[in-house]
Amino acid sequence: MKFSKQLFGERLFARIMKATFYGHFVAGEDEVQITPVLDRLRQFGVKPILDYSVEEDISQEEAERREIQASVSEAGDEKREGVLKKYHVAKTFADRRYKVSSARTYFYLNEASCERNMDIFIRCLESVAVASTGVGFTAIKLTALGRPQLLLQLSEVIMRARQYMSDVVGGEGAVLTHHAKPDDFRKKFEEAHIKDEAPVQKFLQKLQSDKEGVIHLFPWSGILDENYELSETFQVPDIKTGKMVRLMTQLTSKEEEMFRNMIRRLNNIVTVADKLNVRIMIDAEQTYFQPAISRLTLEMMRKYNTHKAVVFNTYQTYLQEAFNEVKTDLEQAERQNFYFGAKLVRGAYIEQERARAAAMGYPDPTNPTYEATTESYHRTLMECLRRVKQYKDKREDPKKIGIMVASHNEDTVRFAIEKMEELGISPEDKVICFGQLFGMCDYITFPLGQSGYSAYKYIPYGPVKEVLPYLSRRAQENRGILKKIKKEKRLLSNEILRRFAKGQIFYNPKGNYTPV
Repeated sequence: MKFSKQLFGERLFARIMKATFYGHFVAGEDEVQITPVLDRLRQFGVKPILDYSVEEDISQEEAERREIQASVSEAGDEKREGVLKKYHVAKTFADRRYKVSSARTYFYLNEASCERNMDIFIRCLESVAVASTGVGFTAIKLTALGRPQLLLQLSEVIMRARQYMSDVVGGEGAVLTHHAKPDDFRKKFEEAHIKDEAPVQKFLQKLQSDKEGVIHLFPWSGILDENYELSETFQVPDIKTGKMVRLMTQLTSKEEEMFRNMIRRLNNIVTVADKLNVRIMIDAEQTYFQPAISRLTLEMMRKYNTHKAVVFNTYQTYLQEAFNEVKTDLEQAERQNFYFGAKLVRGAYIEQERARAAAMGYPDPTNPTYEATTESYHRTLMECLRRVKQYKDKREDPKKIGIMVASHNEDTVRFAIEKMEELGISPEDKVICFGQLFGMCDYITFPLGQSGYSAYKYIPYGPVKEVLPYLSRRAQENRGILKKIKKEKRLLSNEILRRFAKGQIFYNPKGNYTPV
């Protein structure tokens, strides 16, 4: 594409792109130009997920420099016992675009660039609100809103807290899945002769629990809403000495402020979304960021999803832990009484995840085969559908769970529809929706929309020259995908022949469907 741009010149290249590749995969340059596309989709019962797809086209060297600089605390990268190397930057994988073709990547420059990203996301929300009348989404990435070091350190804290939970009360998994009571901790601390220590008593008082057991070891609401100091909050009693052990490596006061800025930006975005009646999808990213991303997203759900699902988390089912993570988060939503929103995808980072795990010597988090990922996807989806049915059977609001089946796989879409019918979940319940990329798998999206299902297109937009990185990734991705999608190519060929045969070369079908 860069060669073509040099050959034809910027103006002619832009016109060629709009008539071909750009015109197929991108809806337009700005909020005004995309309006006819959104109106046309609406005619066929298809709703928008807007994404301003402008990306920086930086070199590998610049990407590595920025990532390494932004992933290590100014206080230093501590190498001490208990540190999980997965959650520390590695130069070989500092360019997070490595082996990734289907996901946008943000590289931290400074706090001002994060502010600009926040403003862009808010403009997307405003565009969706005008175009979709309360049924649209905007997709965002947390790495666009803050320093990656903070997500790495927060992810390490979460995983170390899980290990601490296992060490103290046994078992494995997230804190709330143990169903351990605060008294279980008191008993353990008493056996270790540390229960009466003042810091231990303070720790016990801050445990977040309900009648089923401890939900969190730390006061997350205070961290997000009351500006608690991170490095002082994430401490646990050493079972041997009773002294408090810091789970988070030291942060400078400047980095503490950066974290508060990141949370402020996220809060601002979700507040606007809630006010405009637009929903937010927080994209999944690499597994070394994901514990922090999921935790912050769940806390946003707890705060904003009180009457409807405003915030949606994304779950990548090529990960071995996908089913357990969704099950855990569903349990948290039920116990803390908030609406749960999830987008299920196969995932975008599998090759990078495998390569990084092998190079850094930690267990590969991915499923071994495509079939295993499909089984993971279907199993996870069934767990969500089963819980929806439980709400319906109890005559409670089934919308307490909202699921987007984001898949280009026809068998997965068919599976979802069949299971909905089996469980008595109808399109009118508005709890399950389907999503595909703009310009891809229209033969799936449009029939769904016209059949009354909630169907969405993930719609990129932005100036031609600034979406070239996005288009380059689409070109790479489609090279592999189009080899597999024989049916779509056959359907397109048949339609072209039909139009020639009937003299309808420039046929422009019109729909009159109103989305559910």
